[in-house]
Amino acid sequence: MSTNLILLGPPGSGKGTQAHMMVERYRIPQISTGDILRAAVKGETSLGKEAKRYMEQGELVPDELVVSIIRDRLKASDCDGGFILDGFPRTLPQAEALDTTLKGMERKIDYVLNIEVEKDELIRRLTGRRTCRSCGAMYHILFDPPKNDGICDKCGGELYQRDDDKQETIRFRLQVYEKQTAPLIDYYCKRGLLRSIKGVGEIKDIFHKIVKAIEG
Repeated sequence: MSTNLILLGPPGSGKGTQAHMMVERYRIPQISTGDILRAAVKGETSLGKEAKRYMEQGELVPDELVVSIIRDRLKASDCDGGFILDGFPRTLPQAEALDTTLKGMERKIDYVLNIEVEKDELIRRLTGRRTCRSCGAMYHILFDPPKNDGICDKCGGELYQRDDDKQETIRFRLQVYEKQTAPLIDYYCKRGLLRSIKGVGEIKDIFHKIVKAIEG
């Protein structure tokens, strides 16, 4: 029996880490919209070429095009046993289009896992990131600090805070996420598919909650 999942969670919620652990446990692929779009563009598929036009102009790829690319990906044999959708759907129209697509494939979503973390904690996590100007190595002033403050362990380069890791940028990203995702949470909750998981504590404990939500 296949396990078809959607993984929701704001930036900084640890969604990527948990998705990786889910792939290991359930042996199903993590399908990230960004990764699929980049692969379609790189592979120069007809849909990829169309998406590239929008991406090069800095525009959002239209919903119908994203859904078409997702549909193609879900037809791949590695999705036969299930999949984890990460970063899709982002909006209500995308969720409705996904339902239609899956219905046509005689499939359905089993669970929507929503990782919840308080906004202040997300900001604390995200604003603590530092990047090396020379080699690009990543650190975190709380969770993975360098041996010497402001200096890269690997190459001795200067560590800096990227613009997208600054508090005002992060607050804006979280507002956008909340605005987009709130209707999705309501949509899946009404259908009895939503499982909310508190994304605080040890990584393995959070994963245990996810497994319990899926397996009971």
